Amino acid sequence: MSDRVPQALGNHVRYDPLFHFFVIPVFGFAVIWSIVHAVRHPNVHSFALIVLMLAALILVFKARLYALKVQSRVIRLEERLRLSQLLPDSLRARIPDLSESQLVALRFASDAELPALVEQCLATNMSNANIKKAIKNWRPDYFRV
Repeated sequence: MSDRVPQALGNHVRYDPLFHFFVIPVFGFAVIWSIVHAVRHPNVHSFALIVLMLAALILVFKARLYALKVQSRVIRLEERLRLSQLLPDSLRARIPDLSESQLVALRFASDAELPALVEQCLATNMSNANIKKAIKNWRPDYFRV
């Protein structure tokens, strides 16, 4: 882990090269190619190919979204557990008031700054982006894909 670049607001977004730079372009190209083919050679099979390629592209995106949703649910569970250990009693009862988006963003906050940030979150209903901008000591998450 010591060879990794420390995460911060500017570099915490993760890309999966095979997905983002191979699978999506290939399926995107296949949709475009099937449309061009249907325009040049209009018949039932050409239009069926468009439908098939669109379905495949949607499948690729939905599979990715399902995986991200599961990760968000796990993060939500982990952060609720972490918050229950780190927050004072006055804030602990308000953990359910935090949205999934807020919990996902709070995972980057260090243990020391977490209580104050949660209090600010609950008082002003901070967005995911604003929570990340407010973090001073970034706690990296290298496991999200």
